[in-house]
Amino acid sequence: MGKQMTEMLKGTLEGIVLAILSAQPAYGYEITARLREQGFSDIAEGTVYALLIRNEQKGFVDVRKIPSEKGPPRKVYSLNARGEEYLEEFWRTWSFLAERLEQLHTERK
Repeated sequence: MGKQMTEMLKGTLEGIVLAILSAQPAYGYEITARLREQGFSDIAEGTVYALLIRNEQKGFVDVRKIPSEKGPPRKVYSLNARGEEYLEEFWRTWSFLAERLEQLHTERK
């Protein structure tokens, strides 16, 4: 992944992770795997875990611990009402930006 992609992802990864959680609750490794399935292959697990902690601190997700066959219990994250509101705002902002960028791109031709 190039530097430009990395920089753009920094501003959108929170919304992307919340979008993943809006589909179903998940733990950190599952979220990382989903990101990789979507083509975000260079995102480190540590980045996802740090983001999940921030989302928990912001009150966007609920966390429950479930027993694990190997090691300590897993933290499963689920999107709560506050997170849903933030995600809706993220999508509105994303749509606005995408439309303007597409317009600029089209005008350039």
